[in-house]
Amino acid sequence: MPGKKLYKVTFLSEGQTLELYARHIASSALWGFTEVGELVFEQGAGMVVDPTEERLRDEFGNTRVLHLPMQCIVRIEEVDKRGPLVIRDASSGDKIMPFPLAPPRSGGK
Repeated sequence: MPGKKLYKVTFLSEGQTLELYARHIASSALWGFTEVGELVFEQGAGMVVDPTEERLRDEFGNTRVLHLPMQCIVRIEEVDKRGPLVIRDASSGDKIMPFPLAPPRSGGK
């Protein structure tokens, strides 16, 4: 397998389930935490903008290393290639969109 390993990290944060990709996973020097580093984001060379990607990049783009409590980690997978980033509601599992897909319906008759 050429290049560095790639991991998909799924974890809970503030009532949401987040999925990020990283190149570094290790036991943290902080007891009970897992170290997640070298986060992988798209370079953004194209015209199409993924709002979920932008939201996660805004939150974690300048993060050197995440120290996640072990109890908030849902799963860590070693993957061959990067997929889309996802934010889900932790209780229902539904995808959370940064903006509504359709305008809300009016309640009038």
